[in-house]
Amino acid sequence: MTQRDKFGAALLPETQDPGELQEWRDALDSILESWGPQQGRERAVVVLDALLAHARQRKLMWRPEPVTAYLNTVAVEEQPSYPGELDIERRLSAILRWNALAMVVRANLANGELGGHIASYASAADLFEVGFQHFFRARSATDGGDLVYFQPHSAPGIYARAFLEGRLSEDSLCHYRQELSAEKKGTQGLTSYPHPYLMPDFWQFPTGSMGIGPINAIYQARFMRYLSDRGLLETSGRKVWGFFGDGEMDEPESIAALTLAAREKLDNCVFVINCNLQRLDGPVRGNGRIVDELESLFSGAGWNVVKCLWGSEWDELLARDHDHAIARAFSQTVDGEFQTLSANDGAFNRRTFFSRTPELQALVAHLTDDGIDKLRRGGHDPVKIHAAFAQAVKQTGRPTVVLAKTMKGYGMGTVGQGRMTTHQQKKLDRDDLIAFRERFQLPLTDEQVEQAAFYKPEEESVEMRYLHAKREALGGYLPQRLLVAPALSVPSLESTAGFALQANGKVMSTTMAFVRQLGALLKDPVLGPRIVPIVADEARTFGMANLFRQVGIYAPFGQLYQPEDSASILSYKEEKSGQILEEGITEAGALSSWTAAATSYSTHGLSMLPFYIYYSMFGFQRVGDLIWAAADQRARGFLIGATSGRTTLGGEGLQHQDGTSHLSASTIPNCRAYDPSFAGELAVIIDHGSRKMVEEQVDEFYYVTVTNENVENPDLPLSARDGVLRGMYLHRPGSSLPQRVQLFGSGAIMGEVLKAADILAKEHGIAADVWSVTSYIEIAREGAARERQWREGSRASVDSWFEQELEKSSGPIIAATDYVRALPEMVRAFVPPGRRYVTLGTDGFGRSDSRAALRAHFQVDAQAIVQASLRACDELVKAEEARRTARLAEIISLSVI
Repeated sequence: MTQRDKFGAALLPETQDPGELQEWRDALDSILESWGPQQGRERAVVVLDALLAHARQRKLMWRPEPVTAYLNTVAVEEQPSYPGELDIERRLSAILRWNALAMVVRANLANGELGGHIASYASAADLFEVGFQHFFRARSATDGGDLVYFQPHSAPGIYARAFLEGRLSEDSLCHYRQELSAEKKGTQGLTSYPHPYLMPDFWQFPTGSMGIGPINAIYQARFMRYLSDRGLLETSGRKVWGFFGDGEMDEPESIAALTLAAREKLDNCVFVINCNLQRLDGPVRGNGRIVDELESLFSGAGWNVVKCLWGSEWDELLARDHDHAIARAFSQTVDGEFQTLSANDGAFNRRTFFSRTPELQALVAHLTDDGIDKLRRGGHDPVKIHAAFAQAVKQTGRPTVVLAKTMKGYGMGTVGQGRMTTHQQKKLDRDDLIAFRERFQLPLTDEQVEQAAFYKPEEESVEMRYLHAKREALGGYLPQRLLVAPALSVPSLESTAGFALQANGKVMSTTMAFVRQLGALLKDPVLGPRIVPIVADEARTFGMANLFRQVGIYAPFGQLYQPEDSASILSYKEEKSGQILEEGITEAGALSSWTAAATSYSTHGLSMLPFYIYYSMFGFQRVGDLIWAAADQRARGFLIGATSGRTTLGGEGLQHQDGTSHLSASTIPNCRAYDPSFAGELAVIIDHGSRKMVEEQVDEFYYVTVTNENVENPDLPLSARDGVLRGMYLHRPGSSLPQRVQLFGSGAIMGEVLKAADILAKEHGIAADVWSVTSYIEIAREGAARERQWREGSRASVDSWFEQELEKSSGPIIAATDYVRALPEMVRAFVPPGRRYVTLGTDGFGRSDSRAALRAHFQVDAQAIVQASLRACDELVKAEEARRTARLAEIISLSVI
């Protein structure tokens, strides 16, 4: 019977005939030795595959274990020569570790509530440094360079390096996590994590929200292939590096796109997982082994897995370990035990780990306790890291993940290394700082240590010349973000959307109007190739099937089959140069694609204009964190929320009906959100947004909701365009009647508002002015800005544009929306004084029924609008009568006197 370890992995099999087993081993060795290292391996793999296939034909359902031995993937004899000066790099790494630590310690001495992280960079420093010294290529005039997604908790280390490079001042380091204080002093403060919005010329990618970095990195690598396959930009040779924590891989987004990367053979994508075995509160897998789990996960998804677990000091022990005692001991050690070992010294490790068997004791008998303490993990040995990275970059046909084993809080001594509390460690006392100095042999006096003083060698020192030379050889410094790209011209609005501006009553939905305008934009010779249409899996739902033939669906290997509908003019067409990104049922993936395209101007120096269309409910509510990160990255593009509103998807029910997305959009400062009612309004918004983003290169993006209900579309007069963009315009004035009411309509509910206006005039003798409110958010923002100026004393009164427009009118105001009432309530503060303002919305959970039934249920139909108008008008009449009565009583009282 096969023996297995505590994790279920097979140990060396027992056999009744060791000679037979040796014959098979000898046969395999013969193949390897006869044909040389490379060809021998290739032939051996063919033989093993053939044997496995034959075994399955004989119904022997055996398969190889997904986990290999807990050892380094790259054998000692296969390690390339190290291309750097290890002693100089050790000194540089020590300086960077100190400055990163000092940055956090100083900040918390100044203000204990600022926080910061020391332990993560302490574990990852060598991983980053090997990359910076030998792999990460910067952008040059001829090459876009590599893109690096940095582990967010390691940000202090990246700042420390930029300080040595002369890209950040010491004053900036003194203002880590003190951005507002720095701004007052005219200094660049340093953000807690990578935030391009706050440091626009430094950080490229926001990774602070766990899980977003991995999925964005994969879709970024894919987008680079897309650009190359479409002939827009040469991206071969460039890599996307993603540095992530082992605990971070628990986030669903972290693993959501692993199979995409393998399926599309993204060998330009390299993940480096910092396996320090600890999350924020304790071990990642205390009762298991996260390295094994990640190896199984990534290899199962089709990735090349490179394990970098043990430092060079282990090579001599492993070479003498002919009985595999160390490998067996590793196989029986869980991560909780490894953490305990890392938190203690060599004597403890000798007693606890190496005393398990006589063989282990004999292997380390010649080592002192200090020697055992210096047995490094692979993620702290530049030689082993370089070997792993070198194998990763030469891999073809598959993405690669490097699983690097480290210690959290490495070098922080008894206060931090491997401790459960290490993630929260913000402060170190004098003795801890002195111990850190001694551990890394830093040239600091006791006084400098006590002050947590930053250290920077002289510019002509060996260390500084080496640091600059290495970066110059790799093209320059990074991270560094490009602020602008060559602008694009946008075709005239009349040429792309004349049908919408002069609609003349044509019946269509705003979704159909959008698709028609998009099709026209795609035909433009300048802007068209830069447009990126993106759908999750709803192109036919949104009437976009005609674009399949027009621009094709991107598929890196072309179309390898004849589609079922090939005879149709709307047939499914996949091709290598296809323009549409049809992502499948993954809103997170589609949004990550959109982010890559929407930030191409900064990452690739190439302006693109992505349009991602989706069920509006499955945007902000489902992947809102990804949208927030895109905003941080200063994205430029369109998010099109289709089938918008809570009453438009009658039969779909609660989870499909959107009544809140505009509220979410309102929280993002650089998101401009609109809910147009008609094709002409939509056309003006699309045209305006395109010009702002790719002509003027303004860092903003647009969320526009469109409906699936066919309505009569009126012409849009030129005079209304400014109001469309500012958030409101008078769509249809009421007739001349004694009483008036102002009706606000938006998106899907505008039809009900128009019906209500007709009923009020014909049946109740009340004139209704109908306003099309395209954006409560734009109105509220303008009002809030003026209100702030008023508070600060720079304006005599708020006097918002919204208020000015309404002061030209009279009567109560009734606002009806297919969104929750909180949306129209956003502008209440700016309604002219004394005017009744009634809001109708779709608060609560959705239902399944007809549009008419749903609108009646939520009281946003024409009848509800009429009822609200009558109540408000009646209140006004009664108030006027009361005033007259009071005035008459006053007159009578005066006459009696």
